Amino acid sequence: MSSISSVGPRTLADVIPGGLVRNLVLIVGAAGFVGLAAQVKLYLPFTPVPLTLQTFAVLLSAAVLGGNRAAASLGLYLALGVAGVPWFANQASGWAFASFGYLLGFVVAAYLVGRLAERGADRTPLKTAGLMVLGNVVVYAAGVPWLMAFLGADLGKALTLGVAPFLIGDVIKIVLAAGLLPATWALVRRSGRD
Repeated sequence: MSSISSVGPRTLADVIPGGLVRNLVLIVGAAGFVGLAAQVKLYLPFTPVPLTLQTFAVLLSAAVLGGNRAAASLGLYLALGVAGVPWFANQASGWAFASFGYLLGFVVAAYLVGRLAERGADRTPLKTAGLMVLGNVVVYAAGVPWLMAFLGADLGKALTLGVAPFLIGDVIKIVLAAGLLPATWALVRRSGRD
């Protein structure tokens, strides 16, 4: 039976002592972090998809938590939001909106990014940048088809509305993560907790 804790190269969450209680606190805390990041938003007048800090929070949390905890956290975030907790962008809940496909992608991206982080993909700036790019691609791969179906748009229109406006912000978030995660690992190594 697979454990919810990371195996092999540890994630940053594994630096925190504890077991089940630590894992539960981290899972719930990361879901809350994503919910808060969703409220930092900017609506662009030409697209129904808001610009938020959600994806950054998802991918950063995933790298810190590892695959199983990250998937559990984003699964919790998604389930509670669908059930009525108003913590999606613009304090939305439910599933019937243009950007819901991106939220579905968060769960898959969180697991993938977390698993790769467990294998050391968050230890250097270049690897971390690649990890974040991959996570973004997964989010877009789920979000764009949903957007196409929701709007009745073709692929070109969905890419124009649901990908292109966000690429500059994605680059900025990727650069931030590529600095933040390896720097945090360097601090962990210096403290002797690695």
